[in-house]
Amino acid sequence: MQQDIIDIQEKLGYRFSDPAYLEEALRHSSYVNELSESNIRDNERLEFLGDAVVNLLVGHLLMDKYPNLKEGDLSRLRAGLVNEQELAAIARTLNLGKHLNLGKGEAQTHGHEKPSILADALEAVLAAVYLDGGLKCVFDVFSDHFITKLADTKPTVPLDYKSRLQELVQLKRRITPQYRLIDETGPDHDKTFRAQIIVGELITEGLGKSKKAAEQDAARQLLTLIEAST
Repeated sequence: MQQDIIDIQEKLGYRFSDPAYLEEALRHSSYVNELSESNIRDNERLEFLGDAVVNLLVGHLLMDKYPNLKEGDLSRLRAGLVNEQELAAIARTLNLGKHLNLGKGEAQTHGHEKPSILADALEAVLAAVYLDGGLKCVFDVFSDHFITKLADTKPTVPLDYKSRLQELVQLKRRITPQYRLIDETGPDHDKTFRAQIIVGELITEGLGKSKKAAEQDAARQLLTLIEAST
């Protein structure tokens, strides 16, 4: 166990003031369950805390990289980074699986390679660093791993047909599209809206579950008409 602690600290580039945090982070519940007379704890409590730490860490990095993105876009990007597969991949770079304490049954079924176990272990180690050294330490230790992932991350921007249409018609025709809500049907909790858009002699109608969605649908159809005629 002592060598495991040394190896992990070298991989992390961080030396624990209290190695007991790291020891706990490396104990899977299957291992502790086989030690019925022992009062040592598994890593599930640290995993719980680590989940919050990793969300804070990645959220901070995303806000720095994309200062103009809205909350919903940031949440979607974070979900793409903070998931079992991505966390397990980072755990593998640290060779965490080799150092985990697993029960005999879990070890025999190659538990040290399972993404779920690796992801949970990484979160536990994140929490261990946080408890031992504070937020700055965990940020310094782990930010590079997530920054590498961020380099390949690109926000998905929803298609804004209304903006595209306005730019196109103002450039080519020097007029502004005119929108009109012409109908709404259905109960209050499940309405369907019908919107109309007029650009010169061109008129289209769109449907949506909100007025804005209906206008976007009408703009999409009008863009198709204009692009087909050019």
